[in-house]
Amino acid sequence: MSQPQDLLDSVSGQLRNLPLLATPETCLGRSYIVTGANSGLGFEAAKHLVSLGAGKVILAVRNLSAGEKAKAKIEASTGKTGSAEVWQLDLSNYESVKSFAKRATLELDCIDALIENAGAEGYPVTITVNVYSTFMLAILLLPKMKEDAQRLNIVPHISIVSSSVAFSAQPLWDLGKADSNPVDKIVQVGQLDITNGYTVSKLLEVLAVRHLAPLIPVSTTGVVINLVCPGLCKTDIGRNASDDIKAVAGTMMDQIGRTSEDGSRTLLFAATAGKNSHGKFTADCEIKDDSVIPDWIKGKEAKEERKRLWDVISNEIESAAPGSTAKTFS
Repeated sequence: MSQPQDLLDSVSGQLRNLPLLATPETCLGRSYIVTGANSGLGFEAAKHLVSLGAGKVILAVRNLSAGEKAKAKIEASTGKTGSAEVWQLDLSNYESVKSFAKRATLELDCIDALIENAGAEGYPVTITVNVYSTFMLAILLLPKMKEDAQRLNIVPHISIVSSSVAFSAQPLWDLGKADSNPVDKIVQVGQLDITNGYTVSKLLEVLAVRHLAPLIPVSTTGVVINLVCPGLCKTDIGRNASDDIKAVAGTMMDQIGRTSEDGSRTLLFAATAGKNSHGKFTADCEIKDDSVIPDWIKGKEAKEERKRLWDVISNEIESAAPGSTAKTFS
């Protein structure tokens, strides 16, 4: 598939010192869920939300101890207590996803935004976490967010953290076309390692959102679903990558890498971007669908393949949470 440099070409000219477009006016008193909030981008996004006066910020983390430490740091840094809460969420475990969604539905008065930032590397867990569980959580929380939109006259957002490196996965996607299970096919033909597995999972996220968004229009649900690329950021996400990837990424990070705080601003933009961002790819705190998404993903020819992919994802969700996808489209 792609060489290390190919995976980073799309961020070679990335901007830094991005604007913080989320404001106290847009965040005050609102409720947010941030997955993977104990470190990196998720931590910085959660800290911003607390600082901006959010009423409740759920730090959804696999490790509760790490989550509590993150919460303490956020409260110490912002001087604000009472809004951050630590909830357990293990996206590698479907039962944990279902339990978290049930708790959020029952205990939260509303969900203004679900920021799906948590990710994993290395197949098969990367596909489970980045694709199946990510969309399962969105599907399970969508009915509540839809009800919140109607009851409170708000526009909740589901923002899925993806990456522009997804578009370097076209060769594997082409090999998986027309297969009854494109996910299994591209894994088989690509012999996914950590790097390729991550890249393919990001592509699957993009394809799935582009199929799903027209089926759940904002005019019907009141809920926005979008994608966000935080760019190349100085986090530990590549700690398990190959040595050649680490070498290239290290050089790029030194030259143009964003800090986690800078990158987190893209997450906040997506979580407050409004109805025009529905189904769109955002980056650099802008909607960049037209300029970033390649034709082979946007074109009519890809429509059938996107549906085939979504069928695989929805079947996996249904097997773990029967009846959940039907509620999405009711």
